[in-house]
Amino acid sequence: MKFKVLIVIAIGVVFILALISTVFKQNYVPAGTVAFRVNVATTTSLYQTGLINDLLEDFRTRLRNQTGINVYFSVIAKGSGEALRLLADGSACIGFTHAPSVEYQYMSQGKIDRLMIFAYNEFIIVGPRSDPAKVGEAGDAVDAFTRIYTAGEKGLVKFVSRSDMSGTHTREIQLWKLAGVNPEGKHWYLKTGQGMVQTLLMAESLGAYTLTDKGTYLSLVNQGKLRELTILLEDPGHLLNIYSVYISTSPYCSNPEVYFVALKLKLYLSHEGQELIKNRYSGLFNPIGDEEELLLSMWKNLSKLG
Repeated sequence: MKFKVLIVIAIGVVFILALISTVFKQNYVPAGTVAFRVNVATTTSLYQTGLINDLLEDFRTRLRNQTGINVYFSVIAKGSGEALRLLADGSACIGFTHAPSVEYQYMSQGKIDRLMIFAYNEFIIVGPRSDPAKVGEAGDAVDAFTRIYTAGEKGLVKFVSRSDMSGTHTREIQLWKLAGVNPEGKHWYLKTGQGMVQTLLMAESLGAYTLTDKGTYLSLVNQGKLRELTILLEDPGHLLNIYSVYISTSPYCSNPEVYFVALKLKLYLSHEGQELIKNRYSGLFNPIGDEEELLLSMWKNLSKLG
């Protein structure tokens, strides 16, 4: 009987300690006026358009004014695949990405936790105005990629790929698979291994096709850097582009300051951050509004494409 009682007491103690730990993480505020740094990994589209810097700077200013706490962000701009790897090993503690299938893998392994979906836009297929592959006549993105492959094999077109395991490259790979073709090793299939800006500029100079997020494309158009590349196909069913923010579960990130910043950042992105996206980046990115549940459902569908 005494042994059973001791077991019950032990279980109770563990439960209470876990509860205290959870409450502490949620309500912890660093004492006094302090400063600390958090590494943030982000996809290049958010970095190159300026959105991530605007969000983080607005957030840290509001946090300092409200609490007296200075948090500094070291931003690492990579493709989503590399950004997620940095999150998984603790090199970054917070990450902004747009690659559902890769995000799902890391979540399933328990290496990252999603804070929220915070924005969306869409991928688009762009190419020369002459459109020799007739992408503009395609029924959907899969049909478009089939047409590009066929025209490429005839020597009529080129396609420029980021080839960097970014969210854009991941979606591109999915579309080739859905089309039932493989462009690897083809003379018309070119790889940059770089970000979206560099890839778009290369496609512009070569008169080639590429897949891009709409935000980066429009940003370059507004700067007068793209004159020949035009939007040839939009397809919400296959090309919805969902941006999520994650926190690393690595031991390197399991300290109260990181949890404090992550929870405050989630609250900010749910309210003031949405207004910033709407007011400063309308047309490039969309705030989630009342669509979070729908976007989550679509994220789940996209995560299964492999």
